Amino acid sequence: MMKQILRWIILGGTLFFLVKALKDHWFEVTAIRIDGVGWAILAIATGVTLLAHTWAGWIWTWVLQELNEPVQPSQFIQVYLKTNLAKYLPGNVWHYYGRIVAAKNANVSSGAATLSVLLEPLLMAAAALIVIVLFGSQLAAANNTFVLQTLRVLSLVAVLCAVHPWFLNPAIRFLSRLKGKKSDNAKSTISLSIKRYPLRPLLGELGFLGLRGTGFILTMFALGSLNSSQVPLLLGAFSFAWLLGLVIPGAPGGLGVFEATAIALLQHHFPAALVISAIALYRLISIIAETAGAALAWLDEQLAKSY
Repeated sequence: MMKQILRWIILGGTLFFLVKALKDHWFEVTAIRIDGVGWAILAIATGVTLLAHTWAGWIWTWVLQELNEPVQPSQFIQVYLKTNLAKYLPGNVWHYYGRIVAAKNANVSSGAATLSVLLEPLLMAAAALIVIVLFGSQLAAANNTFVLQTLRVLSLVAVLCAVHPWFLNPAIRFLSRLKGKKSDNAKSTISLSIKRYPLRPLLGELGFLGLRGTGFILTMFALGSLNSSQVPLLLGAFSFAWLLGLVIPGAPGGLGVFEATAIALLQHHFPAALVISAIALYRLISIIAETAGAALAWLDEQLAKSY
């Protein structure tokens, strides 16, 4: 009951914030125009976002390989892309469920399949935190003091240690218990563990965040001028907003939470109308890229069956 109430509070709060921001800047938003070059940049942003999701599917195969499950990358990338849109369904777990079922049907053990979809968002969150620590200093107006620099370094060390097997395996066991103490999948997942530092998947997730952030920055650039000094700010703000959309309950696909956070972080650094328009447009680009990814994966699967 409390979980449902929390979800409605989060949804209501984010919708109120977004509606108010749009209302306050409606005339400036409607005054923005996109020229031919801008549309070309938006097309590139869509392609980069599609590449990011395809790359994320490849990283999922790396996670499974870390669990000693030899898998066919092309097959599992197809599964990843086809299940991606399910994250927008209520509950925000159906894309994970689809991947677990598909992995089990491909003879991956139940424990490894379940653990892979627990570990993937955990590594994504770690990658986002690393980006925030490295590029998020401009989000605050504080001076770049020695104390602040020290805290950033310590935060980065803490994040890198958090994905070490010494700390990651207890977290995996804890998450497995949350997924269902009485299920066979949970018991088999608890018996699994990470044997080595997941460096390759972590670096891969950093690449995923970089591609997603690039898509967002291109969207901003299509609507207004940017300079190179603003790129770290945009990347840090994007990563923070994306991370909150990933971890906050009641926001399927981060819908609403990502937008409200990004507006709150960037509206004091850029014209509010530009920020609101770019964020709304980027959500549309993300959905188009995810839909195109699912359609292309389905088409590729059908063509493979015909030969």
